[in-house]
Amino acid sequence: QVQLVESGGGLVQAGGSLRLSCAASGRVFSFNAIRWYRQAPGKQREWVAAISRDGNTNYEDSVKVRFTIFQALAKNTVYLQMTSLKPEDTAVYYCNAEESSTLYNYWGQGTQVTVSS
Repeated sequence: QVQLVESGGGLVQAGGSLRLSCAASGRVFSFNAIRWYRQAPGKQREWVAAISRDGNTNYEDSVKVRFTIFQALAKNTVYLQMTSLKPEDTAVYYCNAEESSTLYNYWGQGTQVTVSS
């Protein structure tokens, strides 16, 4: 079984920065992409950023110049560096991994990010 564990969330003032981590553990697996999603209270979960197996990255428009997704393969960890945070970035952030062989999607438990104005 594969487990994804997010960490790094917290309370930060507007304009501040946070780095989220998504650590994969369990059996070895190959993934097509690792994605970050977020869900604000009363809203649907939305995609934020993605990194493919070969390192290509994509971002939702509102975070494109502020967030950076990168991976440390040796640590089986993907990070989301968030800068210039805004109150509207407040949400629970989830890590998602799509397994290559099965296309099964694994999810972490989420980490809360709260940005105060």
